[in-house]
Amino acid sequence: QVQLVESGGGLVQAGGSLRLSCAASGSIFSFNAMGWYRQAPGKLRELVASITSGGSTNYADSVKGRFTISRDIAKNTVYLQMSSLKPDDTAVYYCKGQKVLAAYWGQGTQVTVSS
Repeated sequence: QVQLVESGGGLVQAGGSLRLSCAASGSIFSFNAMGWYRQAPGKLRELVASITSGGSTNYADSVKGRFTISRDIAKNTVYLQMSSLKPDDTAVYYCKGQKVLAAYWGQGTQVTVSS
């Protein structure tokens, strides 16, 4: 059973930084891509950043230059380094692992940015 476990969320002031972690129960190379999504109250879940098994990255326009997705293959962990946080970044952040025929989600971690 594939499991993804997020951690690192919390309360931070605007302009601050947080690093989210997503630990996979197996090799992250078993996924074609992994990504971070977020969902704010009353809004649809949206892609924040993704990284393919080959290491290519993609970012939402709203976070470009502020967020960085990375991975530690030895630890089977994907990270989201978030800097210059804004109140609009407040949301539950989810990790997703995409395989050919299935997608796996973590339970989410709350990020709250105060103004």
